[in-house]
Amino acid sequence: MEDSTLFVIRLTQQRPFTKEIVAAHVAHLRRLDDDGRLVLAGPLSGDPPGGLIVIRAGSEREARSVAEADPFVSEGFEELELRSLTRACRENGYLLG
Repeated sequence: MEDSTLFVIRLTQQRPFTKEIVAAHVAHLRRLDDDGRLVLAGPLSGDPPGGLIVIRAGSEREARSVAEADPFVSEGFEELELRSLTRACRENGYLLG
């Protein structure tokens, strides 16, 4: 996905999941993966329960739309926090200049 930025979607669980909502969430992640947008995803340990999803998107607005389309969020099972992520890597000097 060219001209994209990385965004972190931090999810915080608000109520217990159902089998149906987990299946819908996984289908959402599969669509993102099929579209080449999903970088990584998984549950976070500790309290409060939640998860982390990293996606590629062309803008914050697009990333928010993707995050809000997640059934965990749209059905009120999790709250989201959205932030852009600058990747530290060899090519950018690990952000040292």
